[in-house]
Amino acid sequence: MPTADLVLVSRRVVTPDGERPAAVVVVGERIVDLVEPAAAPDAATVTDVGDLAVLPGLVDAHVHVNEPGRTHWEGYATATRAAAAAGITTLVDMPLNSIPPTTTVAAFETKRAAADGKLHVDVGLWGGVVPGSEAHLADLYAAGVLGVKAFTCDSGVDEYGCYAPEGLADLAARTAAVDATLLVHAEDPAVIDAATAAVAASGADPRAYATWLDGRPPAAEERAIAAVLDAARATGARVHALHLSAAGGVPLIAAARAAGTAVTVETCPHYLTLAAEDVPDGATAHKCAPPIRDAANREALWAGLAAGTIDAIVSDHSPAPPDLKHLDTGDFVAAWGGIASLQLGPSLVWTEARRRGHDLSDLVTWMAAGPARVAGLRRKGRLTAGADADLVVFDPDATWTVDAAALHHRHAITPYDGWSLTGRAVTTYLRGRVVDPLGIPTGRLRLRGDL
Repeated sequence: MPTADLVLVSRRVVTPDGERPAAVVVVGERIVDLVEPAAAPDAATVTDVGDLAVLPGLVDAHVHVNEPGRTHWEGYATATRAAAAAGITTLVDMPLNSIPPTTTVAAFETKRAAADGKLHVDVGLWGGVVPGSEAHLADLYAAGVLGVKAFTCDSGVDEYGCYAPEGLADLAARTAAVDATLLVHAEDPAVIDAATAAVAASGADPRAYATWLDGRPPAAEERAIAAVLDAARATGARVHALHLSAAGGVPLIAAARAAGTAVTVETCPHYLTLAAEDVPDGATAHKCAPPIRDAANREALWAGLAAGTIDAIVSDHSPAPPDLKHLDTGDFVAAWGGIASLQLGPSLVWTEARRRGHDLSDLVTWMAAGPARVAGLRRKGRLTAGADADLVVFDPDATWTVDAAALHHRHAITPYDGWSLTGRAVTTYLRGRVVDPLGIPTGRLRLRGDL
């Protein structure tokens, strides 16, 4: 009788110790061992993928699913199909832009009900905190969210208010008291307001990308990140800087970490693959907040990844319908600020990373192990005994062209339409079973007590 349910064999298995030939042995939903291929036990299913790579299921810890309330922007069914197609086996949903936002236990339960029966991959939930909701924070964390998110600037939606950067210490003390990670969208509103006023006074063309970029200068991020770090130092809170765009934040975070501050930071594929000088006027699919900056800034972010200062690469998938992106007018000022790239992130990052001399172990560090660690997902993001059997058969040499209309996202909007990319997921396993993005959903909500 077979002693395992699945054995997946490859000459290129990416483990925490590096890439090597191995057989991944799965019993039930867990990895039980990694052995030399010749030592693989009998199994109900044995699959040898040859020179294709086997990676742990990737983790995207920053996704705006928007359900319930704005499911016409995105939703659990479409978002998790896109994730599965990309080799992402776990995503973590942000507390906005759903209605209600996930800032109370009642809203959390509404979110859970909305996800029921729709998940093609496993999903965790970030909670949120806005002015007036602080009293709910401890109960919300106890209910199972993985951490809580706050803004230091306008979130873009009326139901999700923000905190002044200089007032973060009280909020950080509250999260420290329950041992929750405080995630912060860090931009300083005073800097933004001054820059935006100057741009408006200049009469700048709203179709020009520079008009949007000049209104969100790097100083807005740098000042707000400094305030987040000050709050963490003063309270002992664990903090996470979201979607780092301005590379000037990297040395601030490196210095704080060296001094003992519990801080992590993420960046996104669009900041690593796009550059402000290449964004055409009117191409509002490129608008996001913080904005895409210049090529020199992009290279400095890659240096931050190589140095280990930046912990994770996540999509910040924030889609919207075509009318909200103002694709017809190309108005960068009026357009919704969010980029849709959930299904494309791994290939985008691998295309650029390989060109810079990085290997698949780096990809796994940035897009599996790193996001899993930030979110506290102990059984995700690594190929080790005891981990969930989330596996991706990945062809690192496959070349393909992005067709926005063929993506699983709800709306066929992406700045990457027509791009030629390298590397693609061939087969995705969720807890030991092959995922069909168009098949029966088999994903689960993963709450903090079940990680």
